[in-house]
Amino acid sequence: MTTSAYMAGRRKYGRPQAMLLSDAPGTLTEDGFYVPVGYELGSNGDIVAASPEDAGAFLVLSDHNRQEIAFKPVRIEKRERMVNGRMRSYHIADKLQISTSWQRLPSRGFAAYPDFDEDGIPGLRTKSTVSQGMSQMYTADGGAGGIELLDWYENHKGSFWLFLSYDRYDNFSGENKYNQLHKYSDVIEVFFSDFSYSVEKRGQGHDFWNVSLSLEEV
Repeated sequence: MTTSAYMAGRRKYGRPQAMLLSDAPGTLTEDGFYVPVGYELGSNGDIVAASPEDAGAFLVLSDHNRQEIAFKPVRIEKRERMVNGRMRSYHIADKLQISTSWQRLPSRGFAAYPDFDEDGIPGLRTKSTVSQGMSQMYTADGGAGGIELLDWYENHKGSFWLFLSYDRYDNFSGENKYNQLHKYSDVIEVFFSDFSYSVEKRGQGHDFWNVSLSLEEV
């Protein structure tokens, strides 16, 4: 089961990676952190059959060469003119379309199975890459590489949850709402609306991919 300590260990810098994909909407911990439910793909819990209450998986996306995250609000409404010529609108909902892309993203996040421990620290199952003088982590922050993104896309035909970390202090309450940048500020249920990738360059231990994705709020 994921904890706030695990999520703190998974981030390389003071703030978590900007995007996280999850099978479930997550839970609010006692110390005020919103964390996903279940196990991260690539963690030591990933290969263990989870109990029903721990079911689900999540994937931390990398900020490695990530381009801007574009938000396009879509207002769903019915507009019509009255007999006096005045426009009237029946508002139904506001939904988001979210898109981003990566340039020259490593095809894999790590040289081998990362096997994250309970504190979110990778402990690779094979140490051969160390003896060969190779770096064990290919993405700058240990987030998902191109293959992990493609695998998530291929295995999620339905909806899933998107965790976002960007400055949205208005989603918090209380006097301390301006000091929440170290937490995920938005959790949205989404579908894939588009996904594409290209292999820009083949390397010695991994390739470099260009990846783009578009998500649409349920």
